[in-house]
Amino acid sequence: MESRTPGFRELLKILGFFCLWITAQAQMKIPPETVQQWATAFSAQLRDISTKYSGSLLLQKKLKDVESIIKIVEVDGNDLVKDYSDEIERMLGSKMKSVKRLAESAEDADLYHEFNASLEFDYYNSMLINTVDEDGNNIELGGEFPLEENEHFNNLAVNTQQSDIQVPTNVYNKDPNILNAIYNSEALNDVFINNFQKDPTLTWQYFGSSTGFFRIYPGIKWTPDSNGVAAFDCRNRNWYIQAATSPKDIIIMVDISGSMKGLKMTIAKHTINTILDTLGENDFVNIIAYTDYVRYVEPCFKGTLVQADLDNREHFKVLVEELHVKGEAKIKNAMKESFKILNEARANGQGSMCNQAIMLITDGAMEDFESVFEEFNWPERRVRVFTYLIGREMTFAQNTKWIACNNKGYYTHISTLADVQENVMEYLHVLSRPMVINHDHDIIWTEAYMDTVLPNTKELFTTKAQSLLLMTSVAMPVFSKKKETLSHGILLGVVGSDIPLMEVMKLAPRYMLGAHGYAFLITNNGYILAHPDLRPLYKDGKKLKPKPNYNSVDLSEVEWEDTEEMLRTAMVKGETGSISLSVRASVDKAKRPLYLINDYYYTNIDETPFSFGMVLTQGHGKLMFLGNVSVEEGLHDLTSPDLSIASEWTYCETDIDPAHRKYTQLQAAIRYLLGKEPDLECDEVLLQQTLFDAVVTAPLEAYWNALMLNDRVEPGLETAFLGTRSGLMRIMRYAGVENRVAKKFLTPSDKDNLFTIDHFPLWYRLAVENIPGRFFYYPVNDKGVKYVIATTAVMVSSEGKTAVAGAIGVQMSLDLLEKRFWAVAKQPSDTDCSNIEGVCPLSCESPDLNCFLVDNNGFIVLSKERNEVGRFFGEVDGSVMASLIKMGMYRKVSLYDYQAMCKNSHHHASSARPLLSPFYGIVALMRWFFSNALMFLLDFNLCGLWHSDYFVDGHKQKKVEAYLPCDTAYPGFMYDSSVREANSLIKCGRCQKMFVVQQVPDTNMVLVVTQADCDCSRQYGPIMLEPKEIKYNATVKCNRMKSQKVRRRPESCHAYHPKENAKDCGGASSISPSFTLFSASLFVVLVLHRWT
Repeated sequence: MESRTPGFRELLKILGFFCLWITAQAQMKIPPETVQQWATAFSAQLRDISTKYSGSLLLQKKLKDVESIIKIVEVDGNDLVKDYSDEIERMLGSKMKSVKRLAESAEDADLYHEFNASLEFDYYNSMLINTVDEDGNNIELGGEFPLEENEHFNNLAVNTQQSDIQVPTNVYNKDPNILNAIYNSEALNDVFINNFQKDPTLTWQYFGSSTGFFRIYPGIKWTPDSNGVAAFDCRNRNWYIQAATSPKDIIIMVDISGSMKGLKMTIAKHTINTILDTLGENDFVNIIAYTDYVRYVEPCFKGTLVQADLDNREHFKVLVEELHVKGEAKIKNAMKESFKILNEARANGQGSMCNQAIMLITDGAMEDFESVFEEFNWPERRVRVFTYLIGREMTFAQNTKWIACNNKGYYTHISTLADVQENVMEYLHVLSRPMVINHDHDIIWTEAYMDTVLPNTKELFTTKAQSLLLMTSVAMPVFSKKKETLSHGILLGVVGSDIPLMEVMKLAPRYMLGAHGYAFLITNNGYILAHPDLRPLYKDGKKLKPKPNYNSVDLSEVEWEDTEEMLRTAMVKGETGSISLSVRASVDKAKRPLYLINDYYYTNIDETPFSFGMVLTQGHGKLMFLGNVSVEEGLHDLTSPDLSIASEWTYCETDIDPAHRKYTQLQAAIRYLLGKEPDLECDEVLLQQTLFDAVVTAPLEAYWNALMLNDRVEPGLETAFLGTRSGLMRIMRYAGVENRVAKKFLTPSDKDNLFTIDHFPLWYRLAVENIPGRFFYYPVNDKGVKYVIATTAVMVSSEGKTAVAGAIGVQMSLDLLEKRFWAVAKQPSDTDCSNIEGVCPLSCESPDLNCFLVDNNGFIVLSKERNEVGRFFGEVDGSVMASLIKMGMYRKVSLYDYQAMCKNSHHHASSARPLLSPFYGIVALMRWFFSNALMFLLDFNLCGLWHSDYFVDGHKQKKVEAYLPCDTAYPGFMYDSSVREANSLIKCGRCQKMFVVQQVPDTNMVLVVTQADCDCSRQYGPIMLEPKEIKYNATVKCNRMKSQKVRRRPESCHAYHPKENAKDCGGASSISPSFTLFSASLFVVLVLHRWT
């Protein structure tokens, strides 16, 4: 025992030394009072720089001087929403009148026209205009057609004196029916021009013919796709389909029995997708695949109808692609199931409550199913049945036709992919009969959409606010008035016009709504037409693309704080009223959360399916001041070189008179005020406020210039700026462009920091939520270019009310801030450390310390490591951030994004079949060649020759998108300013990490000083702001997909007319392939099939 004692003592010594070493590691003490001194000293320097070089005190003094002559008014939301909606009604009403004139003219032209089968008529074909042959002569249908760039039409080259004709490649452009219809529609030319003269704000006007051609005004040169094909068919467009038919419930029944294999199944799938493309958000649909049993393509939708919005249509297309053939076809049970769904929907007041139809897609119907029709559909025949016979086999043609003809439907025979489009369109003309016979000219408005047809769409993606890229169309059907064809209900086509939603939203001026206020429009289905938070595009690599569901974003997915959907329900029902909601808003690319109380005001837009809403934020958002100065005094200051006004706002309407389109908004306003353009329509209230703001802010120009001339501006102070509620901005560049770090800041491409039709500048919105007079500092990381902005709100008071007059600030480089900070954040070597407990002298430049300036949302403004600036502090040091959250210094705010795009987990899945042997590969290749050659020969027809589908392998796997729509949740963080300081130790395994946090007085920042040599990354992971996908289980996902939100049905429905001629129910084309060719080719395929 004794012999072990010395060794034991040695062990104790070692352990004791180790414990002392650990304690020493833990006892690095950062004196809080030292950090407090640094924070106070740096705050004073920041305040001096920011106030001096922004001129904020001068501006506040000038506003104080004018308080006696200004008036502060509270914006009345109820009056404002009525005024704005009246303006929108007037604008949309004028578009409706233009469309009515087009419809009347088209019908009259047809009434007095006798069909001429031998008519020869040259027209301007938009694909062929200005095209010459080898000899330099204009080619047929391609005469000389003057084109000129026009700003009103997005700088496209157009001809405002003439319309021209687009004909899809698969439609013969000299067909007698086409020629007669084009000749008739020539009468529209004068109406197009007159409409444009009466209402110069009109954009595209057009006529889509039921024969397939498209007349567009102004005339343009049509650009084919990369294969030289004009695939655009006006009859596929929403405006055509909605105008041609009333809302409808559709059940698509597709035969997937063994006889449907190969090309038949490919054609059937293409037919389903084409039918789906003819549906809109007022329609309802389901798809049943049948063999000897009934199978729902989407089991979740069993026994019900779902809204045919873009989301559901695309979902169906994906599922249809996965259908496989097997078994024997038993049509009877599937037909019964279809009738039951439709009958139950009608009985329960669900679905469209209008047209109902079953689309039967099959290669033959052998059963006796008369009893099904007797039980479910006769004698009323409320449900129409349309039949599509697939393939060359005509054995069951009579049966299939009998089904359609005895159920007020239409029979078509589809033998090639090229036949699909024309044959599917027939059902629309049948459904339009009751409306045509009644001569009910219902005007329809489409949901929001992007015009991807015009050649400069991609350019618009990058230059326009995302939320305002969209447009709506107003359209009206055109009927034959001839008495002899009345019972046939002949639809001649549809006339329409496009309305960019940006032009509509300009009628709700931003300046009246305040920094966080906004206006929005929704449809009768609750989908957004226009909203500043709508994001219809996403980035796939370097490309901007429309999201698959961009025009079916529900109001509840953007205004997600409306959890009870009270706002949505009231607006969808077309009510007028108001509601208040506490909301978690966010700015700066959704990184910075804000708590706001918003007052929502809403009303319907008469004669449209739309509802208009607007938001005023309680507090400063509802108060605005009005000043008054003489035009002479204001004009002098309005022409200052440092002054600009919001180029996207409407101070004066420059689009009415083409002669005014050359003026910028500032030029137009000045010319109007000078009396040079008295005919301009201008916003008098906005102009008066702009003049007043110009006068009040004018001294800043002289002040900034004096600083430049008399005072050596410290390097790194780059730009001073101010903005007012009227959209007026003044900018002073302290540094030349070659010396500026922030070269893009406040240039025309810097949309986030300018007044746009969509929003106030970011620095303005952040300033107004901060304490007036106190500067708000935040970092900017613009693609690696980093700098800091300081901004503050300036206020004006009158009669006990205080309103925001504007915001003012300065932009500075990181070099300047770092130089000032490192000079402050260190103690000199001769510091008296006798009364200081802890490390002394202390320096942020020491390798033992990490020092950070962190803003109120947790973003790093300053760090030793430049690459950390602009990042979230929790990503850099999760241990300290976790402690600050636990202490209550920062609190987490949960935010949601219901318009997100997530990576598709199946994107890299391969469907490649393993090669069984080299012989298998060779035989498979031969089999493919012969079978495709056979099908080509069997399917050959003149129309199909030009159809690109022929050159697509029917079995080729559909491209899998890299991103899919999803819902995400992500955190934001907010600083609790009542917690001014904090310090603590964090236990991290073998060491303890000390940190001290001190509020930087009179700013939105805290100074964080941490011990550098204690790594806590193993114990504390980073705190990320990355959004996480919200995963729904199968039941929840199913319920969400088929849930029927409150919607307002269109007012009109045309499903029946006693005079309808239902005997016109289709026919079969007779194409008889060569028997010898067929037999020989079939023999080769069968032999090869046996080999493999």
